[in-house]
Amino acid sequence: MNAPHPSKVAGIDSTVPAPAHTVAPAHAGSPVPPPHAPGALLQDRLAGWVSDLTTLHELTERLARTADLDEGLKELLGAGAALVGARRGLVVLEPADGLGPDTTIGLGLGRADLGHIETVPRNALSYGRILDGLPGCDGAVAEPDLLAEDGLDPRHREVAARLGYAASYALPLATEADGRLGAAVWLYDEPAEPDERRQHLIGLYARYAAEHLARLLEVERTRASMATMSEELLPSRLPRVSGVQLAVRHRTGPRGGGDWYDALPLPDAALGLAVGSVTGSGPSAVAAMGRLRASLRAYAVMEGEDPVAVLSDLELLLRLTEPARSATALFAYCEPALRKITLAGAGHCPPLLVGEHRTEFVETSVSAPLGMLACWEAPSVELTAEPGETVLLYSDGLLHRTGDAVDRAFSRLHAAAAGVPRSLRHDPDAIAEHVLRTVLPDGLDAADSEEDVVLLAARFE
Repeated sequence: MNAPHPSKVAGIDSTVPAPAHTVAPAHAGSPVPPPHAPGALLQDRLAGWVSDLTTLHELTERLARTADLDEGLKELLGAGAALVGARRGLVVLEPADGLGPDTTIGLGLGRADLGHIETVPRNALSYGRILDGLPGCDGAVAEPDLLAEDGLDPRHREVAARLGYAASYALPLATEADGRLGAAVWLYDEPAEPDERRQHLIGLYARYAAEHLARLLEVERTRASMATMSEELLPSRLPRVSGVQLAVRHRTGPRGGGDWYDALPLPDAALGLAVGSVTGSGPSAVAAMGRLRASLRAYAVMEGEDPVAVLSDLELLLRLTEPARSATALFAYCEPALRKITLAGAGHCPPLLVGEHRTEFVETSVSAPLGMLACWEAPSVELTAEPGETVLLYSDGLLHRTGDAVDRAFSRLHAAAAGVPRSLRHDPDAIAEHVLRTVLPDGLDAADSEEDVVLLAARFE
C-alpha cells in the first residue's frame, strides 16, 4: 500500500520547494521514528514553511514602513540580498512610461563602481536585457558563472574582474497596472546561484515590493509636480532695481504649500516686496497662493505707495473668493534712492534689519491675518535703512521648521543674522544662505517638511 500523501495546510502553498530544515535529533534512549514516517516529513515541511512565511512577513513589514522611493529601493536591495544569499547588488528604476524618475542605487557598490558597470553595453547586462524587454528576459535571469561564459562581452568580463563578482541573479520589477518599473540584480563574489527555494522566496518578495514601489513612485511624482507648480507660480528671477540688491531662498514642502514671495518694480523707481502664506497645503493651497500673489501685484501697481490699501484690497478679495481660507501677508513699498521703506503686515512675522551696527526686528502693528475679521485694517510702519543694511522678509515656515517654541525660534533667527560674517555682509545672497543654514542646520532646510520656507533679502546701497 502506498504511503498517504501529506494533507494541504491552509494558507501554505504545498508547491513551495521543501527547505533545508531537518527535525531536531532525538535524545538518547528515545524511540526512533521510521525514516519515512509521514508525520515526521510533514512536521519538517511545516517548520520550513512557517519559517519562510515568518521571514517574508518581517521583510514585507519593513518594506511597508518605508515612506519615500530611495528608502524603499534600499530596503528592497538589502532584503533581496539576504534572501538570495548575496552581498552586493543594484536596482535600476526606469519606469516603462518614460515619466521617470530614473535612478540607480547600489548595495555594497560605490558611485565609481556603478559608473564602471554603466560602461558595459546594456544588452550585455542581465538587468539591461530585462529593462529592454529582450526575448527570454521576462522573468528571473541567472548567470551562475559569468567568467566561464564563452560569449561574455569583453567589457563585462573586465568590469566583473575589476569589481570582483563572478555571478549574478536578476529580477524584473513590474506590476500589472503600471508595467515595468525597473530591475534588480544581486552579485556574488564566487560562482553561485540561489536554489529553488530561495528563488521562490525572492520571487514572492519582489512581486510585493513592485506594488509598494509603484505607490512610492506615484507619491514621488506628485511631490515633484507640486514643487514644480509652486515654483512656476513664483518669480522666475528677481528684478534689478538701482540702489538695492535682492536674493531669495525658497523651499517647498512635499505636498506643495501656500508660502510665496514677490519683488516687482513700481513707478517712480520704487520697489515692492511681499511675502505671504495661505493656509492649507496641496493643489488647492497652491492655486490660492497663485491667485493672491497675482492680485497683490495688480494692487501694488495701482496703489503700492499705500501698503495698507494694498492689503485691504487683498483681504476683500480673499473674503469674497476664498471665504473658508485665511492668509498672512506683508507688503513693503521701498524707495531705494532714499532707503525708505513703508510696510504693513497682516498676521505676518516682522522683518529683520541686519546692519553693521544693529540687528533688530522691525516693530510692526499687531494685526490679524487676512480673512479672520470682517474688515481688516492696520497702520503702516516707516523705517529708513542705513547704507549697507539688509532687510530680511521671511515666512513662518522658517521658524516652524526649527521645531523650537516660537520665542526660541525668533531668538535663533536673530542670532543667525547677527552672526553673519563681516566679509559676507555686502552680498545679500551670501547673507540669505548663511541665515538659512544657521537657522536650519544639518539639512533641515532641504528635508521633507510640511512647512514651506521663504527668505527674501534686500540690501540697500
